[in-house]
Amino acid sequence: MAIDHLLDEHEQGERVRGWLRENGGGLLTGILLGLALILGWQWWQQQRANKRLQAGNDFQAAAEALQAGKTDVAQARIAALPEGTYRTLAQLALARAQVQAGKRDEAIATLRGVKADSPELAGVVRNRLARLLVDAGQAKEALALLEGAAGDPLVAVVRGDAHAALGQRAEARAAYEQALVGLAVGSPLRNLVEFKLIDAGGTPANPEARS
Repeated sequence: MAIDHLLDEHEQGERVRGWLRENGGGLLTGILLGLALILGWQWWQQQRANKRLQAGNDFQAAAEALQAGKTDVAQARIAALPEGTYRTLAQLALARAQVQAGKRDEAIATLRGVKADSPELAGVVRNRLARLLVDAGQAKEALALLEGAAGDPLVAVVRGDAHAALGQRAEARAAYEQALVGLAVGSPLRNLVEFKLIDAGGTPANPEARS
């Protein structure tokens, strides 16, 4: 019985060694490939983390340059940022600083160069650019930019301003009335839009009458 057991183990061992001789190369290749994939994934994750950290540092440096009034330095920092949220936010901040410095046309150019990576940020960029275009006497271009955008009272306000700038009082009134539907009663913006509606020949509705 013991001899039979030893023979069975020997036979099994021979089978294993034979299988390894036939498949050992492929097995080793598979192991090495698996290790390479694991190491490659870890390296890629680390690279992504490093890039995010660097982008955050560059964004902070750009923000500090803007706070110090060094727009040229900020522009250089922003140009080094990869496309993404950090760069979009930095460009929005740069455009605001340019407007405050009286450099409206530069702010328009900055906003034109933004490639927002989310619908929310894209909407903010669009609205700010449209407002600046109206202020620059380019109301038709502002309306074209806002075409298709709906449901946002801020969009309606800018659209109303563009129509008003073009002397299209009926369209301006309609836009301001649409904006008032989505604005909270008593908010400073609502009060401003009511004045704009009156200036366009309209009459603000009583909020209590609609509720």
